[in-house]
Amino acid sequence: NIVGIIGPELSREALLIGPLGEQLGIPVISYAATDPDLSDVITYRNFYRTVPSDNTAALALIKLFNRFNWTSCLIIYQNDAFGSGGAKAIHDAFNQSGITVSRMIIYDMLKKSIRGDMKNYLMNSPTRIMILWAESIYSTLILQEALKL
Repeated sequence: NIVGIIGPELSREALLIGPLGEQLGIPVISYAATDPDLSDVITYRNFYRTVPSDNTAALALIKLFNRFNWTSCLIIYQNDAFGSGGAKAIHDAFNQSGITVSRMIIYDMLKKSIRGDMKNYLMNSPTRIMILWAESIYSTLILQEALKL
C-alpha cells in the first residue's frame, strides 16, 4: 500500500507527479519544488511542500532592491519549471512594485548556453544588477560563459 509520495525535488518533476498523486488519491509532498504554479490548489489538490514558493523569494528581492535603492535589473534563468516559474514570479512582483526588469535572458539547459548574444545583453544593458535564477550546476556554467566575454 502506497500512502504518499515524498518528493520530487525539482519543480519540473512535481508538475508531472502532482496530478498523479490526485489520481491515486495520495498526497505528494516536495521538500524543494518552488514553482508558484504548484500553489494552484485546483490543479494540484494533493500536492504539498515544505518550502515556500518563489513568490516569497520575489518579495524578499523587492525588499533588497528597495533597501539599496536599485530600480532595475535583468534576469537570467534556466528554461524549465523552476527557472521560468521563478523568473515570472520575480518579474510580476517587480512590475507591481515599480522595479524595471530590462531583459529576461534564457539559459538553454539542453544546449548549455544562453539563447542569444550574452555579451550584447550585458554590455548594452541599462542596468548593472543581474539576477541569476538557476540551479547551482547551471549557475556555474552561466558564470563561466560570462567570464569568457
